[in-house]
Amino acid sequence: MYDAPPLLAVSYVEWKKVPYDLIVIGSGPGGYSAAIRAGQYGLKTALIEKRPKLGGTCLLVGCIPTKSLLHTADIWERFEHADKEGISVENPRLDYPKVKERKDGIVNKHANGVAMLLKRAKVDRISGYATLKGGGKVEVKTDSGVQTLEARNIIIATGSEARMLPGLQPDADRILTNIEILDLNAVPKSLAIIGAGAVGVEFASIFKRFGTDVTVIEMLPRVVPVEDEDVSKELERCFRKQKIRVETGARAENIEKTDNGVRLTLTTKDGKQEVLETEKLLVAVGRKPNTENIGLENTAVKLDRGFIIVDQFQQTAEPGVYAIGDVVAGTPQLAHVATREGMIAVGHMAGKPVVPINKMRIPGCTYTEPGIGSVGLTEAQAKAQGYKVKVGRFPFAGDSKATILGRHDGFIKVVSDERYGEILGVHIIGPEAYELIAEGVAAMEAEATVDVMMQTIHAHPTLYEAVGEAFNAVYGLSINA
Repeated sequence: MYDAPPLLAVSYVEWKKVPYDLIVIGSGPGGYSAAIRAGQYGLKTALIEKRPKLGGTCLLVGCIPTKSLLHTADIWERFEHADKEGISVENPRLDYPKVKERKDGIVNKHANGVAMLLKRAKVDRISGYATLKGGGKVEVKTDSGVQTLEARNIIIATGSEARMLPGLQPDADRILTNIEILDLNAVPKSLAIIGAGAVGVEFASIFKRFGTDVTVIEMLPRVVPVEDEDVSKELERCFRKQKIRVETGARAENIEKTDNGVRLTLTTKDGKQEVLETEKLLVAVGRKPNTENIGLENTAVKLDRGFIIVDQFQQTAEPGVYAIGDVVAGTPQLAHVATREGMIAVGHMAGKPVVPINKMRIPGCTYTEPGIGSVGLTEAQAKAQGYKVKVGRFPFAGDSKATILGRHDGFIKVVSDERYGEILGVHIIGPEAYELIAEGVAAMEAEATVDVMMQTIHAHPTLYEAVGEAFNAVYGLSINA
């Protein structure tokens, strides 16, 4: 449930009686970016946030803190294997409380940065719990009382929260979500993870490198199931090589706390059952939209399984009310999607020219080791849509910079239309895949063909020249593989 929290003590502005041009509810990447853009366009704007800190899930308990831990895990892994680089490191020690302190410092720095950006854009920041009342009215509850604001436009950017398995409740010590696991003060000896989407596999990658015995349990037939099937296979292969136990097509049942941790019954895909005991359990089975208890019943907003239905300009069925980010039906729950949707919504209400989101050009990134970056159709999706598919594939084993980095696993896969050379999708698993995917996104947005990308000069030695090799591989013309 998206219940109202205890009333917050501070209201950052003295409310005016004149209507706002825009009220934004929620300060995640989509919300605060939309508010800033509105300020840049000269719209009188207020942003309402129920938490004491700005930034939403992404900044406070999602993208940013997890990437901080992943960065430290990468450094730690290199310290442990420094002899391969010709460096002698004796008795390296992981001080996890300091790792956590660094992570928290990064979060606080950027939360304060968001506040500064809002102030510079002349956005009124209001702390409190917002409820839609219909007719352009928003009720805000704070410790100083309840007041009603009016606006010509409203953006719902209330985000999402972790789904929990039926009958379970998260706690601070044993049964964890993405929130509680970030507050651990020590590396657990063992960790079971239910769910092999981006959240599950990223925490698996973090804690295995910190020395935890990790088991990943996924009900679907493969890990990272939204990715190209070849990418899923490669990540599972790499995880097994790293001694991460992966059980796909599996179920976790009879979950209970014990004196020392958590016990569950694991049923594998071949029907075998075993009792698994672990110090911690992370539940990472997806996220649900925060659309309850925000007053949607007072509006004409329409829902689809809890998600808000919008048009191409992010407008809901309620005049003047827009929705962006994780609450929106039909787009992936990604911070950069929320931000782009915010730009579209604000541009539309300000009368600026805007281009609706093309769902086939949304990059997806997973920050495991090896990393994943993807955009567009998978090979299976392209074939299902009737394309005559031509695929180019290049392994990082053939890239000199990957050898220098000691990161040989993975490949780049280009999915194209044989007739016109149209780039239908790019799928990368390997070193810095989440950075390399930018070339694929830009190429598709510019409607470049495979032939154009083959002619594009790629610097040497770099990781991204492997992308150029993958485009050449579509026609069997890669040089280094």
